[in-house]
Amino acid sequence: MKNVKMIAISAPSGSGKTTIVKHLLDIFSVLEFSISATSRNPRGEEVNGKDYHFLDIKTFKDEIKNNSFIEYEEVYPNIFYGTLKSEIKKIWNKNKIVIFDLDVIGGLNLKKQFSKSILTVFIKPPDLETLEKRLINRKTDNINEIKIRISKAKQEIALSDKFDFTVVNDDLDRTKLKVEEIIRKYINDN
Repeated sequence: MKNVKMIAISAPSGSGKTTIVKHLLDIFSVLEFSISATSRNPRGEEVNGKDYHFLDIKTFKDEIKNNSFIEYEEVYPNIFYGTLKSEIKKIWNKNKIVIFDLDVIGGLNLKKQFSKSILTVFIKPPDLETLEKRLINRKTDNINEIKIRISKAKQEIALSDKFDFTVVNDDLDRTKLKVEEIIRKYINDN
């Protein structure tokens, strides 16, 4: 398809990317969220088909074999995330701009494939201590999982310069406004 646009918001876990994407969806009616598939279990009040397409590990691996994903990654052992081709086509058929809430490698994978039609934004935590506090406060992971996420965040932050924009989330309201400004300019550019 020609004249399609995509936006990938990526960040280490706990950096605020999901909150920012929800804000952008409230502001810009032309955006539609690409629901990722995952092999992990739902957290909190997450809903299948709204927050994620929750697939068991066998189904996820079958979809990989069937070439159903634009991109996928094993983010943690046996925890896969991916973008279904069918999800993207559905959004493009509505003449909407696809917006993704992705892990860092997923965002970079999409940038490689769609470099001319995607805007990538990295949401950076102010520091690792703040990130760790955020992960503890959201109460969705045990302390061992948090340590794994912090270790991974160090590697992900080192990749931030590969994104079109990096925005430090040291104040959520200010960060929302900065990202909103970036997205507004991208939407309005032909």
